[in-house]
Amino acid sequence: MSEAKNNSRSKQVGPTVPKGHVLGEFTNYQEATAMVDKLLQGDFKATDVSIVGHDPVLVERIRSRLGYGRVAASGALTGFWIGLIFALLIGAGVTVMPDGGISYNPQEFAAVLVISSGFGMLFNIVRFSFTKNRRVFVSSQQPVATLYQVIVPEAQAGLAHKALASNS
Repeated sequence: MSEAKNNSRSKQVGPTVPKGHVLGEFTNYQEATAMVDKLLQGDFKATDVSIVGHDPVLVERIRSRLGYGRVAASGALTGFWIGLIFALLIGAGVTVMPDGGISYNPQEFAAVLVISSGFGMLFNIVRFSFTKNRRVFVSSQQPVATLYQVIVPEAQAGLAHKALASNS
């Protein structure tokens, strides 16, 4: 019997939606995780709990307006970091004398950083100005469900209710 059970598990392809007893339904993820926290505080086995989100939607939140100023600042910052790495790798501003002495000229090091920042800024501005159908905002995307269910196996439903009752 256990061999047949192992064979059925090996035939599953990809993840499956958990089935079982629904302990609660919530409209936001924080409430669902709060219930899971209560279950785990009641010494309920963590691997038996699932949060299932239904009707997923993609929410795009607009963070800020995008213009030449922001593009220029972003390019300057990127160029600065590239210049810093390059300056450290080539040892900009450090000179080894024939007698073995070392001299440091910080102006050379700073010049590499300023020039690379300028190139980064120029590159980003040119790239932004030539982009067709460009967006004028910065956003982030996040998947969100309209309904969250906390599910446990049918055999564990009684234990789950006891764990929730002990933490209420």
